[in-house]
Amino acid sequence: MTTIPTNEHVLPGTVAVVTGGGSGVGEAVARELARHGVHVVLVGRTEAKLARVAEAIRAAGGTAGIFACDVADPAQVQALHESVVAARFDPPQILVNAAGLHTELVPIHQSTPEKWIRTFETNTVGPYLICRAFVPAMLTLGWGRIINVSSAASVHEPGNIGAVYQLSKVTLNFFTRQLARELEGSGITANAIHPGEVKTEMWAAIKADASSRSGPGRDALGWATWVEETGGDPPEKAAELVMELVGPAGDRINGQFLWIKDGLQEPRSAW
Repeated sequence: MTTIPTNEHVLPGTVAVVTGGGSGVGEAVARELARHGVHVVLVGRTEAKLARVAEAIRAAGGTAGIFACDVADPAQVQALHESVVAARFDPPQILVNAAGLHTELVPIHQSTPEKWIRTFETNTVGPYLICRAFVPAMLTLGWGRIINVSSAASVHEPGNIGAVYQLSKVTLNFFTRQLARELEGSGITANAIHPGEVKTEMWAAIKADASSRSGPGRDALGWATWVEETGGDPPEKAAELVMELVGPAGDRINGQFLWIKDGLQEPRSAW
């Protein structure tokens, strides 16, 4: 059984579940955790992407398992939990919910219900299901870290499009705060982070969508172009922030919205 980390920062051998681990921020976080000896469980919908990241981690001397899973599906998350146990991993004590979705840049009255619901389910129901599945074992062990990848969009004023993405992240923020309050004093912390303006697959999708529109949705092209021209924030900055939270300093940080160091966007109050 994994030794429960203490203030001496005992990470090697600890198990982490990283959703959205096949690309972008999730991949960067998974690689950094593995570099520090954490056994990483990569979770995502596309097995080929997960396999590529797992191969890179193993080539660098790390340990990684892959589990194709739709985090918004209760049955699949339950199967994920059972698969992790069957694979004889120790109970995960680090959860990084990095899976996310951003769909159609349109006003609410023009939105597609299926896409709206799907976005909300992935961004908010997914982290709930993952936490519900793995927190009980963390409580038994008396130590854990939950890091939910949110967005600066959740702390901005409403725009003229993209409401469901912002709404999903606002909800994720409150879920994080609620979880932190319920777990206070247990040795488990829960925090939300803004990973920066990263050139991920989501960024590419937003740029393509905005470029194809002539109405309000085209406004998002300004953000996408800004990220492209500046090069964006490297995803490794988000990974560094995660490492701070799983280290000794993380014992004192709970229920917070955190920003990467020296990101393109200036930090602002979240709550």
